[in-house]
Amino acid sequence: MKFQLLPSSFNEDGTPSRRQHLACFVVDDRVAVDAGSLGQSIGAEQRQLVRDVVLTHAHLDHIAGLPLFLDDLFSVLESPVRIHATPEVIGILERDIFNWSIYPRFSELSNDHGAILQYVPFQTGSEFTVAHLKFEAISVNHRVPSVGFVIADEKTRIVITGDTAGLDDFWERVNNLPPPGAVLIECAFPDELAELAEVSHHLTPARLREELDKFAHTDTPVYVINIKPMFCEKVVAQIGELNIENLRILDVGRVYEW
Repeated sequence: MKFQLLPSSFNEDGTPSRRQHLACFVVDDRVAVDAGSLGQSIGAEQRQLVRDVVLTHAHLDHIAGLPLFLDDLFSVLESPVRIHATPEVIGILERDIFNWSIYPRFSELSNDHGAILQYVPFQTGSEFTVAHLKFEAISVNHRVPSVGFVIADEKTRIVITGDTAGLDDFWERVNNLPPPGAVLIECAFPDELAELAEVSHHLTPARLREELDKFAHTDTPVYVINIKPMFCEKVVAQIGELNIENLRILDVGRVYEW
């Protein structure tokens, strides 16, 4: 399985910055998980292939690129872009984004080939197929309806939390599965902002350590994602001070294979 975090912020020399504002991951160049930078940073070949977008939740940093992605493809789509999300998230998209005031309601539009957008709802706790991949949606602890995913192909599986705080139910499910090839877990704020992290339902490095103590498959590589860009250097330094084997920061733009 190939996995890539698309860049959304850049250094002065044009290289991708570690300070990422938006979340968008592409699996096997075909399926996007979240869509923060999907319209801005997706490669030309990926743009031709990605027709399935799976959303963890509807916060702006996870959906911002979706309207632009659909807009770019409007006239050339030969089949609709399928947005896989919980009914709650689909309702938010239709009410607050694709409402004709913020952006066109693509679900009501078509081109010469037919529909532009198709919503594919799933329920938390369900398993479903997206392209060649199997997804399982697991509830996580965030301020809005949110899920993490177990994503599997014929050879391996990975686990991604999305945005979250404590993960007791999540770990209970993941620990009952065979060891994954990788776990991707958020860590948004530094320890000094523990109170803000708590009220916004995010993790700090100290809380991350507590969460990883609940994870049974200790040999599995764990990658940190979704760090708030203003606190990136501090969070990265504090994660390094944890001295946890197999814990690292997910590199922006790098194509991982698990």
